Amino acid sequence: MIGYVTLGTSDLPRAAKFYDAIAAEMGTARMMDYPTSIAWGTPGGGAGIGLTKPFDGQPASVGNGVMVALEASDKAQVHRLYDIAMANGGSDEGAPGPRGEADENGMGFYAAYFRDPDGNKLNAFVMGPL
Repeated sequence: MIGYVTLGTSDLPRAAKFYDAIAAEMGTARMMDYPTSIAWGTPGGGAGIGLTKPFDGQPASVGNGVMVALEASDKAQVHRLYDIAMANGGSDEGAPGPRGEADENGMGFYAAYFRDPDGNKLNAFVMGPL
């Protein structure tokens, strides 16, 4: 249902470095690149992320309670995405690990939470056996 998510930035080159690294780990790249915005994703693939300087010319701001969740392939990729975020100007919002209890079949939620250089909150997650 979701086609893409767009986040604001006040420093497109700095934010682009962050998202280029995240996208590369997830096996995708830029699919649109304009002077004031960039989009990452795969045509015909899952939802992508767009990054833009706000159209109204005002500084970008972070939505309280807004978060973009990136579906990882496995727990190891959750860790790699978190490490990539930290190495590219991101900040910690919760190190990789299980969240909550596994169900009766041992299935659960494993995630890492971080913010991009502009303060937008993201997480990398996988659902499956814990």
